[in-house]
Amino acid sequence: MIVGVPSETAAGETRVALVPPVTKKLVDRGVDVCVESGAGEGSDWADAAYEDVGCTVVDDRAEVFERADVICQVRGLAANADEPMDPYREGQVVVGTLGPYDLDAWDELADRRVSAFALELMPRISRAQSMDVLSSMASIGGYKATLVAAEQLPKLFPLEMTAAGTVRPAEVFVIGAGVAGLKAIATAERLGASVRAYDIRLEVKQEVESLGADFVELDLETEESGDEEGYAREMDEEFYRQQRKEMSRVVPESDVVITTAAIPGRPAPELVSTEMIEEMADGSIIVDLAAADGGNCEPTRADETITHEGVTIFGPTNLPATVAQTASQLFANNLYNFLDHLLADGELDVDTDDEIVDSTLLTHDGTIRRPHENGGGGDDDEDETEDEPAEGKTDA
Repeated sequence: MIVGVPSETAAGETRVALVPPVTKKLVDRGVDVCVESGAGEGSDWADAAYEDVGCTVVDDRAEVFERADVICQVRGLAANADEPMDPYREGQVVVGTLGPYDLDAWDELADRRVSAFALELMPRISRAQSMDVLSSMASIGGYKATLVAAEQLPKLFPLEMTAAGTVRPAEVFVIGAGVAGLKAIATAERLGASVRAYDIRLEVKQEVESLGADFVELDLETEESGDEEGYAREMDEEFYRQQRKEMSRVVPESDVVITTAAIPGRPAPELVSTEMIEEMADGSIIVDLAAADGGNCEPTRADETITHEGVTIFGPTNLPATVAQTASQLFANNLYNFLDHLLADGELDVDTDDEIVDSTLLTHDGTIRRPHENGGGGDDDEDETEDEPAEGKTDA
């Protein structure tokens, strides 16, 4: 079996799907690995490092697709929508983040009999934790969001007792206590800020407080706010309206607001209004980690930094790419663990009775499966309800 690692073509994408220490584990198992020259440069992995662990490095990107049985990508298909679809060949396996919610190439993939695994659909079960790309990248995003805020805020984060006077700690408010939110909380606490956090799921209160932050409880009805996998559910507009009303007393008191609520396949809920922002002090910072899906803050613009009434609002869409070496290492580990789960005698065993396979396999053997729409796999013609997409999942 040959695993191919092409370079990433999305604008600003510096990560690589597999790094040399991880490819070595594949090579040691008898798997051939073909890497496009320069694929690892953005994350500081030279071609020589791949060659040293037994990979074949080729200059032509198309050759990787021609030779490989399995293509590993950080961003493929709809996750790289600004580029033409890569030349996946007949019967090829594609593994990576593939943007299944925006995918419109179903028929073409089925015609090519491509088996496409979308890692962002990984189920939240214990045996899949080591394969959970979204959690790995969200953790990095939460960490970096806090550092961006700390660097740009015209105040120190920690309490300082000096001969020149006492410096009060920065007030940081994190909206959403999923993976990204919890990492943001932990990082802000380590930097010495005074941290508060909010999540519609009251069951995460203990996690927030265990990190040293105060949990903000709003006067809202939150029953059934979390699903069976621990994600927050999408709520109706009336709930979000009441939420914004309640939050209007907390946001203006904050020096930094970090928002993390994103619902895959749907616009992010708008939680912070322009009016709230206008009541914040000049120099305050907002980092909106849901910018790629429209943002949690009304003025947010994806991949832009704007200033509104003295408040700076950051809308990053790919913070993990700013820590490319670590992000690539974690992504590669997740991807290897997924391949290891499928490998049997040096070949991939696609068993759709397995929950991990069933949840992530978009197309296979000429069949369009759409597991995220069909309740966990099955043929495109069976039990499909296009007018009622699957329940949204949010980091908040």
